[in-house]
Amino acid sequence: MKLNTKDFEARMKKSIAAYAENLATIRAGRANPEILSRVTVEYYGTQTPIPQMAEIRAADARTLVVSPYDPSTLKSIERAILTSDVGITPQNDGKLIRLAIPPLNEERRRDLKKQVERLGEEAKVAVRNIRRDAMDKIKADKKASVMTEDEQKQSEKDVQTLTDKYIKEVDGVTENKVKEIMSV
Repeated sequence: MKLNTKDFEARMKKSIAAYAENLATIRAGRANPEILSRVTVEYYGTQTPIPQMAEIRAADARTLVVSPYDPSTLKSIERAILTSDVGITPQNDGKLIRLAIPPLNEERRRDLKKQVERLGEEAKVAVRNIRRDAMDKIKADKKASVMTEDEQKQSEKDVQTLTDKYIKEVDGVTENKVKEIMSV
């Protein structure tokens, strides 16, 4: 009985989705509400992500506007943005917070490119770990005489094809993000 690769493929897709989500939080010189998705604020004793406490929208290509649902949280949201690694100084007008996204300098672009490439390598490692799990399952099934040697070879080939497909997808996502960072 050949290995069913659907579970492993689903895990690879989740790895790519998580990688793409991580990339969305990297500031590429344009106003993107996702850059605040990991910033949390102390709210009634719990750390709460800003998107759950406020509407975040891009007013234009270089400005984000944060409108808290509860006006009393404005100061704590401002403080959280200041202390985060976003690298943008918020401007509080008493009702909402504006974030002016500065253009990226060449050094910052190179740093972001390295960060994206490092995240890409981590995503590839995650995909390869899933491949290793699949190969271990194939070997265990072969040892337990659940599959024949021909089925083992075909299953290994299928898993490798799947892995190559998702590694290529990671490379494509990485390349697009690097282009976005370097062209802004």
